[in-house]
Amino acid sequence: MVPIEQQAKKTIVMYLSITDGKGSYPLRRATLLANTLKTEAEIIFLHDPETLAPTTDFTCYEIEGPSSLIQLVTRLQPDLLIRDSGSSYKDEMAKLQELVPSILHFDDFGEGGQQADWVIQTLYTDTHEPLPNHYIAGFETFMVDSSLHSFRQAGLKDKPFSHSPHLVISFGDEDPGNLTYRAMRHIKQLQIPLAVSVVIGPNYVHDVSEIQLMALSRRKTKVLRAPEDRLALFAQADMILCDAAYTPYEVATIGVPCIVLAQNEFESNLGFPTESNGFTHLGLGRKVTQSNLLNAIMEPLLHEARKERAIKRQLKLQVGSEEEKVLEVIRYLLEFPKRKPAGYVTLRENRR
Repeated sequence: MVPIEQQAKKTIVMYLSITDGKGSYPLRRATLLANTLKTEAEIIFLHDPETLAPTTDFTCYEIEGPSSLIQLVTRLQPDLLIRDSGSSYKDEMAKLQELVPSILHFDDFGEGGQQADWVIQTLYTDTHEPLPNHYIAGFETFMVDSSLHSFRQAGLKDKPFSHSPHLVISFGDEDPGNLTYRAMRHIKQLQIPLAVSVVIGPNYVHDVSEIQLMALSRRKTKVLRAPEDRLALFAQADMILCDAAYTPYEVATIGVPCIVLAQNEFESNLGFPTESNGFTHLGLGRKVTQSNLLNAIMEPLLHEARKERAIKRQLKLQVGSEEEKVLEVIRYLLEFPKRKPAGYVTLRENRR
């Protein structure tokens, strides 16, 4: 592991912009990194108006648009810019390279990622085309919330004799395609004693009353507004119905049978939530048929061996096993900057 110089505390700016229906995981990832690195560097967050400030423990600035980002980075003069803001663009990256010695991107599918010094692709597409050498791709780079570890192998644990099968529905913070409603419309036709918990994300903008009415028409069905114990709820489930983005990574860390519906074409092309990794992927949620969804729900309930095989496939992946590599990349970029932008030393000396 590369140590950081202790003589002069360096500065990391983390720019967050929650896009493409990715939910709050990028904020949680940034907070995990910040809390790990706060004794080694000064951490400053930048975020756009649509993205909540991730924490009150660090300095946060709200920005509006690319010009605002450039202006603030010019003033702050960070040693490292960590960007978790969706796809980036060449023109903006060229300007940032003139200002920042090292740049790291998370989950960047844009052309600007070609100009970053490193790109961590936790989300990756199902393709055989080789990535550039400065890309690190794979589920191993998922930053695991420490609370998930206590729930490992939850799906393999014995349930009480009186336990009713429990399905948890969770389509992230936003659910832009309103797959929660679509799924509930089909599931209410299921005539078995299945308990259903419907998780409504904090940024859900659709009409919740329709979902609540469907829940009232079905026994053992409840609607939960952004519960704080969401991960504990996942661990109690016999199966989970969710999006195809970051939620499957959390599920695989715990080990619970999981049915995946993609919110959009982007999610449908992601390479992690596959059958070989222990998931039942039904494709685009807006196209799923009632029979396909209900059959997928019934399968782990009727076939114990298939259920256990799926869970063991998830757990075998060891999601998050390369967290330390992510931290080492950050420490390396701090210790060995890729560039010395014009005026960088003078500006930093004046700031100190």
